[in-house]
Amino acid sequence: MRFFIKKLFFTATFNFCLFALLFIGIQNSSNKSKVDLLISKSIELPISFIAGSSFILGSIFGSFLVFNNE
Repeated sequence: MRFFIKKLFFTATFNFCLFALLFIGIQNSSNKSKVDLLISKSIELPISFIAGSSFILGSIFGSFLVFNNE
C-alpha cells in the first residue's frame, strides 16, 4: 500500500510539472489546429498543446499499468 501511494504521488507531481512546463512553452505558439472528435471538432488549439497533452495523458495512463512478475 505504501508503494502505491508513493507511486501515485510521484506520478502526480511529475505530470503536474510537465503540464506547467507545457503551458510555459506554448505561450508564443502560433500554429493552431482543430482536434477531430467523434461527435464534433474542438476549438483551435496550438499543435504543441495537443501533442504535449497527449504525452502527459499517456504518461498518466501508463503509470497505472501493473505488471506482476511473480
